[in-house]
Amino acid sequence: MDRSKQLYEQDATGWQRGLYEDIKTTFRAPIVNWYFRSLTANEPAFARYMWGQIKPLFQTREFGRYSVGYRDAVLSAIEGGPTDLPRYRRADTDLRPAEWRELRGQIATFDIVAPRLALTFAVCDRAINDELPDADPDGAPSTVPLPAWLDRDRGRSVTMLEVGDVPDDLSETVADIREFHGFESGLPSIYRCLAQWPGYLEPAWADLEPVLESEAFERGCHDADAVVDDHLERLPYTPRLSPADLAEQGFDDETIDELQHYVRAFNRGATGMVLQTIVTYAATLDAGGERSL
Repeated sequence: MDRSKQLYEQDATGWQRGLYEDIKTTFRAPIVNWYFRSLTANEPAFARYMWGQIKPLFQTREFGRYSVGYRDAVLSAIEGGPTDLPRYRRADTDLRPAEWRELRGQIATFDIVAPRLALTFAVCDRAINDELPDADPDGAPSTVPLPAWLDRDRGRSVTMLEVGDVPDDLSETVADIREFHGFESGLPSIYRCLAQWPGYLEPAWADLEPVLESEAFERGCHDADAVVDDHLERLPYTPRLSPADLAEQGFDDETIDELQHYVRAFNRGATGMVLQTIVTYAATLDAGGERSL
């Protein structure tokens, strides 16, 4: 699979457009992640089938408890460490009021999506590689609906710079970010978004880098992973995404093998830490979501 091949929202038509609208509505955020765009471009039949299998996982109260717990796990570990998170007001940056509102709204969108993507990556990876535990729902929260108010209407549509358009005065910051996350090239979406506001990203990275390199953040990442693992034991049902299930749907062995590598790369690679880092950026702007339910 070519991970650089993507079907963007503006190019989606027919059922693909409907799929993207459903993802945004279900995730309660106006963004469709690269993961879904690339799957839809490379393996559209699988993308449609996969979404049908995992969509209800994001619609229960137990999922709501997981999503706020994921966020809290990262932040609680840092708050208990020797280096606390920096906090910014607009006066601490060179941003105008409209820019400040846009920055906070867009980072809120990423904050909404981060725990949802973490679960997506984990469920797909474990299921397609035949490692997902059988569902064992524990009580009503596993099946009762997600509260309508949670994460609703607090994010803004996301805009991003192309990598080649990142301002030159951010070159050192971008190099440090790539080194920290282990990216030889390219730049994760969150940073291509934040690069629109160098007056925030440059000082924020300088202040956050020692925090993100601390044992406290490492512990927070481990705790967030544990929240994901715990939630996988409480799913309301087991999505039918195992190799045998996919074979029954007509996917050949070569396609299944490619999908196994694709989902594992997202779940086990550098992307996981990027998601946990998003939570810290949102907190610096007081744009994060709930931490308890």
